[in-house]
Amino acid sequence: MNILMSIWSFFATYVLQKAPYMVGFLTLLGYCLMGKKWYDTLAGTLKAIIGMLILNAGSGGLTGTFRPILAGLKDRFNLTACVIDPYYGQNAVTAGVEEVFGKGFSQAMTLLLIAFIVNILLVRFNRITKCRTLFTTGHVQVQQAATAYWLIMFALPQLLENNVALMVVMAVILGAYWAVGSNLTVKPMQELSDGAGFAIAHQQMFGIRLGYFLADKIFGTNGGKRKKEIHKVGEMEMPGFFSIFNENMVCTAILMTAFFGVIMAIIGKPFFVEHGSTKDTENFVFYCFNTSLNFAVYLAILQLGVRTFVTELTASFQGIADKLLPSSVPGVDCAVCFGFGDSNAVTFGFLAGLCGQLVAIIALIVMGSPTIIICGFVPVFFDNATIGLVANEKGGLPACLVIPFISGLIQVFGAAFIAGWVGMANYGGYLGMFDWDTVWPAFTVVMRFLGYAGVAIVVVVLLAIPQIEYRMDPEGYFLITEDYEAYKEKKGITTEE
Repeated sequence: MNILMSIWSFFATYVLQKAPYMVGFLTLLGYCLMGKKWYDTLAGTLKAIIGMLILNAGSGGLTGTFRPILAGLKDRFNLTACVIDPYYGQNAVTAGVEEVFGKGFSQAMTLLLIAFIVNILLVRFNRITKCRTLFTTGHVQVQQAATAYWLIMFALPQLLENNVALMVVMAVILGAYWAVGSNLTVKPMQELSDGAGFAIAHQQMFGIRLGYFLADKIFGTNGGKRKKEIHKVGEMEMPGFFSIFNENMVCTAILMTAFFGVIMAIIGKPFFVEHGSTKDTENFVFYCFNTSLNFAVYLAILQLGVRTFVTELTASFQGIADKLLPSSVPGVDCAVCFGFGDSNAVTFGFLAGLCGQLVAIIALIVMGSPTIIICGFVPVFFDNATIGLVANEKGGLPACLVIPFISGLIQVFGAAFIAGWVGMANYGGYLGMFDWDTVWPAFTVVMRFLGYAGVAIVVVVLLAIPQIEYRMDPEGYFLITEDYEAYKEKKGITTEE
């Protein structure tokens, strides 16, 4: 028994909670189920792991480059506030959960395990549940389990005396959210990637589907019901000098230099010297320029990681789908979709979302809000770049700019409300990404005021969503994951579309 517990402890610590090795494990399992030769299995598994590590290097570089700038804004304008960032949110739970609720953080990891089992069961019986996606992003699961742990204990304090009931209620809600939320992204991602065979399992899954819907209804063709020419970011011919924006790296480098160069100049060289980001003898203009260019570097690294592992994961997952989870696809990090569609839409969506966040933060300050939000890089980039990419595909440049801008407003106002109300703002952070500023605050309100009836409402609403989606297209619902080419033929979709 001790040996089994040690094996499980190792798996939970070094595989389940580490996205590269979770993806590698799924790739290994899939190829084994497909009966691949051992050397092909080994090569595919290593490529999947290395690709995810490259992706993490790009994501980490983007985050590390941006965080000193955020710290400088906080220091320069003397703002002490709640930072919306998944890691700040996780730290806030770690720091405050025992003090506020008398519970240890370790139970949040138990919640993660049980919720993951719920996700697996919902996908295994997808002919009944209509859930087609397995949530595979372990680091995101850790962050969400931590925040859900706090929100549900706040909403249902009567559960604090019963650990078993507490874990069951939390796991059912979180596991259903993982299965249903990632399932909502199947259609947008299959269309974006032309059937690459993945969904998004991240923090803005409802936001992706909402952005997809609004872009089509407001800016696009409304499902083909009206004839309209969509001018996507990459398809627009830029006159003269502006033609350089057609190159993704050049576009990112110029926009980041113009935007963050000004911000760093306002913060001033002394701050960056004091915090070890640069030296007093170094030219500050060159430092700002080099820092801004790093955004383009890390974005390119991130896209390389995507290209490296997506092919292996989706190919091997076919073995899992055929043998264990039929008609399903893996839910992966939102950064995976940056390798598809119009790469410049990533930059435009990010900047539009950032503008929305800054406008909302100024509004909070002007209104004298008791909770002031400091924007974090992860929500402002990964939420809005992803939503902008999807919006651009369905509604072109206007959708790519307007919808992420609104998303930025929602992120700040929603986080200010929920983080202040439940008390996480007192510990300096909140997860702060789109779903956790919209869907989860709604869950919390319903459960707080309706108790167990609220729990039932939340679960029923979640499980009803894939049923509704299935009834809107019963013939194509599973076909889109099983055979995308057949799905396109059935729907009359051309490759160009």
